[in-house]
Amino acid sequence: MALAFWRWALALALLLPFTAASLWRWRGELRRAGWRLVALAIPAITCFNTLLYFAAQSTGAVNITLINTCLPLVAFIASGLLLGNWPGRHTWLGLAVAAGGILYLISQGSWARLAALDFHQGDLVMLLAISLWGLYTVLLKRWHGYLGMPTLVLLTVLIAIGLPLLAPVYLWELQRVGGFAPTPGNLAAIGYTAVFASLLAYLGWNHGVRVLGASRASMTNYLMPLFTAVLAWLLLGEALRAYHWIGGGFILAGLLLTSRAPAR
Repeated sequence: MALAFWRWALALALLLPFTAASLWRWRGELRRAGWRLVALAIPAITCFNTLLYFAAQSTGAVNITLINTCLPLVAFIASGLLLGNWPGRHTWLGLAVAAGGILYLISQGSWARLAALDFHQGDLVMLLAISLWGLYTVLLKRWHGYLGMPTLVLLTVLIAIGLPLLAPVYLWELQRVGGFAPTPGNLAAIGYTAVFASLLAYLGWNHGVRVLGASRASMTNYLMPLFTAVLAWLLLGEALRAYHWIGGGFILAGLLLTSRAPAR
């Protein structure tokens, strides 16, 4: 909870000097969006990362990555139910091909390794987190007519709404287990998540949903394991093996198939 709270607190502190005047200028649009901003802030700011951190306490990184692959499916179903935009054949085919690629990559080409995975309570928490993120993604597209303000302004407001909702649970954690040590490593973790995982990633995601639609934007989630493998090769010296190339090829093929479908 400390990481979830302070990443957003720092992100808000970094944003406000640049957006404070714009918040006043766009106050009419923000008032018109009203309760929709609260409905977006709760899953995106208050819940998603917090639940992910809780899930990581009782399950492994491979399981979390596997459950992350449910995001496009959640977005597809939510888009159909809430937007009336059921994906076409190219999108479903792209989903299947990319999912096969990510399973091959995670299993390292061995289906026996995949079958041997153990699932834990944290997996259910992660599934809830992904479901909430998928809902946020679809609602962001559905309410685009009410969210005409600049992306920086929208993100500032969502953080300002979602952060106070984290405060009671964070205070409960402080009383229960105490605070965190302000070591260079801990401060670096908060700084990284505030700048890159909170500001840049959310701005990019929100813009991508506006341009591509919820379903196609969600498909980019399949690139995470591929990027992880490449970064591990560049930064950690880990080898890129055949299953990386084969799984990555299927993932990219699935994304290309999805890109042929109209934005939804």
